[in-house]
Amino acid sequence: MTKTTRAVSSRMSQGVEEDSQHIRPARENIIARSSLYIHTSPVVATGHQLCEIEGKNKMEKLSKTGRYEFLAEPFHCDFSNHLFMGHLGNHLLNAADFHSNERGYGMNYLNTVNKTWVLSRLAIDMKDMPQAYDRFFVETWVDDVMRFFTSRNFKITGDTGHVYGYGKSIWAMIDVRTRQPVDITAVRGGLINEYIDRENPCPIAKSSRVKLSFNAKPIRIIDTCYNDVDINGHINSVKYIEHVLDLWNLDWYQQHTVRRFEIAYVAESHQGDRLCFYREQGDTEVDFNIRITKECTRGEEIEVCRCRVLFS
Repeated sequence: MTKTTRAVSSRMSQGVEEDSQHIRPARENIIARSSLYIHTSPVVATGHQLCEIEGKNKMEKLSKTGRYEFLAEPFHCDFSNHLFMGHLGNHLLNAADFHSNERGYGMNYLNTVNKTWVLSRLAIDMKDMPQAYDRFFVETWVDDVMRFFTSRNFKITGDTGHVYGYGKSIWAMIDVRTRQPVDITAVRGGLINEYIDRENPCPIAKSSRVKLSFNAKPIRIIDTCYNDVDINGHINSVKYIEHVLDLWNLDWYQQHTVRRFEIAYVAESHQGDRLCFYREQGDTEVDFNIRITKECTRGEEIEVCRCRVLFS
């Protein structure tokens, strides 16, 4: 997905138990998306709003952190038998979707009021990657909320507690009709504020400011097609990651591994747009900055996003 502030699909977490360590398999998480909270009385939809019938018992409050189980499926792994970075990105976004839906401020509710989450920035910092058939967990939590942006963290662990890596992200909420940002704190009476966890730090660095010189030259131009488009109707956030990582050939990946990937979304692109990729080496021979633009009918280019890829 991409932007108006930047896009994606959004997707999120955990069971009704208050114990933040409770684990529910991903299969059950999908089922859980149909229910935002546990109620003693039913939820009814009136027009574009969900009206909750008040009862003696209030909604059970979930833990601030969600934990979701995933499987590194073999056909989601590369030639080295490790999970593709793009598929890991999808798992992070799915965990975010599960987490927010279960707590009442996710896509299930937002779609009824013509709003949606879009991804603005994402940084993934990995020590290593799950291998084929490995079961792993994604923990996710929100650590800050501002009027137009919220920050969400991720932790990726194995079933023995091994930490594969972490992620940091920034999200915006937009009106799907105007494509303009909306006040996050005004949605459902600021419900998201009840789930901010500032006591659980994420140890990786924030996304850097990616800079390219005017000497950067385009190294690839691609057309966008059906498989690039997501639920928000624009090019999927993770598709940009996959296209960027395709800028290096198999020989490179036989000698190098992606350790950190950063992406900042600037503008949306849509099916039929032609994307131009500019690449420039950073401070070291394994550090690269990338700019992606889309061609306009007037022959101009509009910047869509910027990325940084650090290899080891």
